[in-house]
Amino acid sequence: MSETQTETQVEYQYVAYETVDDGRIARILLNRPDARNAQNRGMLVELNDAFLRAERDDEVRVVILGGMGPMYTSGHDLGSKVMMDEVATHQSWKENGGTRKGAERLMLQEWHHYFENTRRWRNLRKPTVAQVHGPVYAAGLMLMWACDLIVAADDVVFADVVGTRLGMCGVEYFAHPWEFGPRKAKELLLTGDSLSVDEAYHLGMVSKVFPADELSDRTLEFARRIAEQPTMSALLIKEAVNQSVDNMGFYNALNACFTLHELNHSHWAQVHENRYPVALEEDGIANWRSAPPVRPAAKDQVKVQS
Repeated sequence: MSETQTETQVEYQYVAYETVDDGRIARILLNRPDARNAQNRGMLVELNDAFLRAERDDEVRVVILGGMGPMYTSGHDLGSKVMMDEVATHQSWKENGGTRKGAERLMLQEWHHYFENTRRWRNLRKPTVAQVHGPVYAAGLMLMWACDLIVAADDVVFADVVGTRLGMCGVEYFAHPWEFGPRKAKELLLTGDSLSVDEAYHLGMVSKVFPADELSDRTLEFARRIAEQPTMSALLIKEAVNQSVDNMGFYNALNACFTLHELNHSHWAQVHENRYPVALEEDGIANWRSAPPVRPAAKDQVKVQS
């Protein structure tokens, strides 16, 4: 990006925020490339602040969400030193249920930082575009699905491996049946297999597929087209579609499936002596650190005899 394009910059530790084109487009980039943009608590708090900053700024018409480094995001941080240090030092662990005990603590913390934050970003008062590259797994899907439109590099694959690697029924923001379709959602969750970017495009989940080395520039061009829309009509187009889907049951389904997600955590915490809230190898799950690579979903074709 040229110096003339960048109008303002705001410093965060784990997120980069800038506005371009005289402030009409805000670009938020996850900025923890050495950890493949794993979502530690500090990143999620900063990301929420960045989204709300863009929402407050009346000059901003479109928000882009992308990631620096080799991946858009690898999903939740499952225990890095940074994440473990945050449990003891970050203010967010002392509020929103952080001082409660047992399932209540986990449920309130996950509701606020994983579930309701994602739903808040989905309902941001401005059009949002996810700019994704690298494999997009598990909680990476949540951040992507929170956006109104998704553009992807031509080598991206998508998968939710929490069923096969953690014994969970899906991530907290359970949009899978709405994004994949019900049967494909079951297949991908039960097998941990991946969906190619072309398959995602044909499902309507991905709006545009760009060459990887052109992704940033082409996404900005796409956002500029959307920024030409009058702000009121852009808002109401987004609201009309979101309200339609919510009236089809999306909002209530999200609530119900978040509760199932927490029940899943509670089950594992109850059966493990150490109260660990996801499945372990002793439960028949491969160790997620050394699990075999994700493989593409089978596309076997059955010929029907006439």
